[in-house]
Amino acid sequence: MSNRSLSWNSALRSLKADRQAVVPGLAGARALAGTFSRTRKLPLVVAGQYDRSAIMQCAILAAKSHQRQYGSDWGTALSVALKATWQLAKAARAKATH
Repeated sequence: MSNRSLSWNSALRSLKADRQAVVPGLAGARALAGTFSRTRKLPLVVAGQYDRSAIMQCAILAAKSHQRQYGSDWGTALSVALKATWQLAKAARAKATH
């Protein structure tokens, strides 16, 4: 058996570095998607089911705004917007069931 030493500090530092960085603008995208959903009459949940068309429409509008504001590429902007919009839809569905 070899006598290797383990540096916990460097191990934990590398674990922390491996974590994915939080993409800026998630909270803003969530607010934009909520605004678009309300102002354009796009309910994210209809009869207890997710309305995927409305979710995608809100996400695209929020992604365009996110792209203008942060200058990110389309894939990143749409990813952030879809995550934010699905968070809103899940919250709306939970609220509707209770």
